[in-house]
Amino acid sequence: MKFLKVLAPVAALIALPTLGLAQDDTPVAGVNAATDTVFILNSLLFLVGGFLVFFMAAGFAMLEAGLVRSKNVAMQCMKNVALFSLAAIFYYLIGYNLMYPLGTWSMDGVISGVWGPGVLEAVGVTADAADDYSYASTGSDFFFQLMFCATTASIVSGTLAERIKLWPFLIFVIVLTAIIYPLQASWKWGGGFLDEAGFLDFAGSTVVHSVGGWAALTGALILGPRIGKYKDGMTVPMPGSNLTLATLGTFILWLGWFGFNGASQLAMGTVGDVADVSRIFANTNTAAAGGALAALILTQIMYKKPDLTMVLNGALAGLVSITAEPLTPTLGAATLIGAIGGIIVVFVVPMLDKMKIDDVVGAIPVHLVCGIWGTIAVAFTNGDATFGTQLYGIVVVGIFTIVASGLTWLVLKLVMGIRVSAEEEMTGLDMGELGMEAYPEFSKG
Repeated sequence: MKFLKVLAPVAALIALPTLGLAQDDTPVAGVNAATDTVFILNSLLFLVGGFLVFFMAAGFAMLEAGLVRSKNVAMQCMKNVALFSLAAIFYYLIGYNLMYPLGTWSMDGVISGVWGPGVLEAVGVTADAADDYSYASTGSDFFFQLMFCATTASIVSGTLAERIKLWPFLIFVIVLTAIIYPLQASWKWGGGFLDEAGFLDFAGSTVVHSVGGWAALTGALILGPRIGKYKDGMTVPMPGSNLTLATLGTFILWLGWFGFNGASQLAMGTVGDVADVSRIFANTNTAAAGGALAALILTQIMYKKPDLTMVLNGALAGLVSITAEPLTPTLGAATLIGAIGGIIVVFVVPMLDKMKIDDVVGAIPVHLVCGIWGTIAVAFTNGDATFGTQLYGIVVVGIFTIVASGLTWLVLKLVMGIRVSAEEEMTGLDMGELGMEAYPEFSKG
């Protein structure tokens, strides 16, 4: 205790210059303590949130690797590394400026008038030369927004697993991350017509998750189901290779979601902002728990045994459901919103099988259907939202994504084909497309 009493005044003296004050309480020349603090803390929020969302890429990769058959694991790992890399390049080249027109529209509220690569602030930029000294650094904002763009592409990967060619998929990722995602995101987050209409989507239940879900659904319909998945009116189970990996992937995604939702507060410079970020963390966490438990209980009731894959997707469903509005609900309301998401997944997965829509990892129920539910649920806890406006945003984004994705998939199918041969599908895409296997010792044993 004596040591702490000695250390406290020393720490205070060290901290004073950081706050823009000399030790005699006079301002340090050229430093605005209040604005500096806001700029630094907001930028830090974006950077920390961004690398948490980046870690979700590992979550998607592990989830998909666990839920596909062992003969397709290397392919899913390849797709996830490649899609993230493509998103990083093409969001920089086209998407970032397309998404944030900054008031420069070629068609007001609809299409950005800014085309070209993103540009960061100069090395060692000073306060007077910063793009937005009152807010945050351009690099931190770009980094954070890029992670959301890449997440949208990751959603598509799992649904179309085990039968899509690598290169057509990657070309689709380029179109999705450079144009489809940024354009519709500009309508809400870039100050476009959906934002002006009052549509609310805090962290992207619609802007991110349903867009990935619509793109995945459109691709699944055009691509068709895996060979042998539906036979004689029955759905043939095709168990994943490693539920341990799938569980790890789910926990990684759960962790990353704190950055996804928490940093979407977009500010950390005041007491209120920090309190709100902590509230978002708590609501995000309890929604995931609600989704997981709802799926656990419901599968026990329906199938007499709980289903781990449903519980994992139930947790993710809860996370997607709370993403549109993680701030305003109480902890109880957030838990209920997530639980309804978990229930939705348990019913929608078999419904898709009845419709012969083959979704390998369950991304359509989780990201599309629960993205819609979460966007509608905003109106229950946020007095600024209306059901009509929320539905309007869902429909507009859905129609645009279906049309744009459908055209892209159809062109790719016509020009180069999007599905591997039946022989390659039966052998596995690891050998058919990559010439390597994730588990070579097992295939030779």
